[in-house]
Amino acid sequence: MTLTAEPQAQTPALTSRRDRRRAEARETQPVTWRPKPDAFALALAAARPQRVGKVSSVLGLSVEVTGLDCAVGDLVSLGAPEASVDAEVVAATRDGIRCMPFGRLAGLTSGSPARSKGAPMRVPTGNGLFGRVLDGLGRPIDGKGPLDVEAFVSLDHETPSAMQRSRITEPLQLGVRVLDTLTTVGKGQRMGLFAGSGVGKSSLLSMIARGTNAEVSVIALVGERGREVREFLEDDLGEEGLARSIVIVSTSDEPALMRLRAAFVATRIAESFRDRGADVMLMMDSLTRVAMAQREIGLSVGEPPATRGYPPSTFSLLAQLLERAGTDKTGSVTGMYTVLVDGDDHNEPIADSARSILDGHVVLDRKLAVAGHFPSVDALGSISRVASRVNPRERSQAASGLRRVLAARRSAQDLIDVGAYQRGTNPLVDAAVDHEGAINAFLQQRMDEQTPADAAWDQLHQLTRNLGV
Repeated sequence: MTLTAEPQAQTPALTSRRDRRRAEARETQPVTWRPKPDAFALALAAARPQRVGKVSSVLGLSVEVTGLDCAVGDLVSLGAPEASVDAEVVAATRDGIRCMPFGRLAGLTSGSPARSKGAPMRVPTGNGLFGRVLDGLGRPIDGKGPLDVEAFVSLDHETPSAMQRSRITEPLQLGVRVLDTLTTVGKGQRMGLFAGSGVGKSSLLSMIARGTNAEVSVIALVGERGREVREFLEDDLGEEGLARSIVIVSTSDEPALMRLRAAFVATRIAESFRDRGADVMLMMDSLTRVAMAQREIGLSVGEPPATRGYPPSTFSLLAQLLERAGTDKTGSVTGMYTVLVDGDDHNEPIADSARSILDGHVVLDRKLAVAGHFPSVDALGSISRVASRVNPRERSQAASGLRRVLAARRSAQDLIDVGAYQRGTNPLVDAAVDHEGAINAFLQQRMDEQTPADAAWDQLHQLTRNLGV
């Protein structure tokens, strides 16, 4: 008996599983093809002017515009298209909107056209940012050509929920012995470097940028002197540090809004890498200049001055900025923020407010810097609130032992200076005096020296054994 196959419908042969899936999709639902939009095209489309108003007044740092319906945070273009300056809406009233410019207002007059861009600011993200230097708006300023951008994201980003944040349980290596041992930083912690001017904050940040084992480093230089930017990039950071870093620069002569936005652009770029599950080191120099920029903006839009001339919005903005760092469900942003204390007063308003929000503080002492002790970290005045959670017990005991010796030496320093201290009165003071050279050698470190965290702990254990603590 011969079996004959029944004739089948004439269907094109499907050469692969992918072809079969596509055919099934076409049978169930028609597919309309749309070209994949380019990231730059999306950004340009979002920033395309939509409406035209006019400038009603230019007063101080702010510009009032009528005839536009814009929300706070939207971008507008002021002046003729061939010589326009971008600005951001910072206040809205019944009569119009008030803007702060990103550039200089020279040539802008009452009656100049104003065009709404219909969207807030967007920030570039992606691996193509490594080794690049950007301005406060995320535009390249290093002369290396256009950015290799994967996407543009909104500047605003939701702060991780308190109940969704993962707990800080792992230490993060900084490459600086005194910080890795006596003030251990955890992944996702926010630390403040408190110091006056010229004490070595930027140098310490450069050491951290080269020595940390974080996957990504984002560095924001806010309100820096223009002369110091290249010195920091070429001398302090170096090619090795720059290759694994993204640097955002806004110098002191730029408008207040540019300086303020530089801090949020850096934070947003760090958040974009954290959303991918990476451990990010965010370094900002300095938080005080961010607060000063917000003071200029707040006073210009009519806010009343409060503590030392800072309007109330300054302190709420600091909380909003600092809370965006930290851990999330996956990934982390470890924040290192320098705080320029006014007149070496560590209780001035910005320093006091930042200390209350941060998870620890590192104090740099001018006396140590003058004596040539670098990094000039006051080990007894510095504290990490998560050190006991990320370090095992034996490491915490070693750090506490060295702290006890340093505290005993400080309490007896006046007697030692005048020769009134009697040896044998306090064994801890005797150990501090006998091993003064070894203690200083451990606490000091050259800028070009990088010490892995495990090696730093081994040196501390050896030192405490010699001290007998």
